[in-house]
Amino acid sequence: MTSSPTASNETLADPASRERLEAAAFRRLMLHLRQRTDVQNVDLMGWGGFCRNCLGDWLHEEAAAMGLTVSKDDGRSHVYGMAQAQWKALHQQPASQQQLDRMAESLAKNEAVR
Repeated sequence: MTSSPTASNETLADPASRERLEAAAFRRLMLHLRQRTDVQNVDLMGWGGFCRNCLGDWLHEEAAAMGLTVSKDDGRSHVYGMAQAQWKALHQQPASQQQLDRMAESLAKNEAVR
């Protein structure tokens, strides 16, 4: 059974349902990034303006905004599924100058939209 656009809009309009859906989508994103270790953070930053580190840092920042404690390291470990240093040792490749330049351009775009 497919839902109508109205039912979909109603689901997303309900704050509790929307929060559960967003949380589930975030968990899927983290799982996807854990499975796609071939996708380097420098490329995520270069093309999307965020990376695994950003997601972990955002967990830290949102926890602080809610009066909760999640360190940056704990946030990053949660996203990586292991300690960041361990992930880097297992999966991180040296960045090319082109990747670094693209990342710098992307970071500038981030600043422009914030």
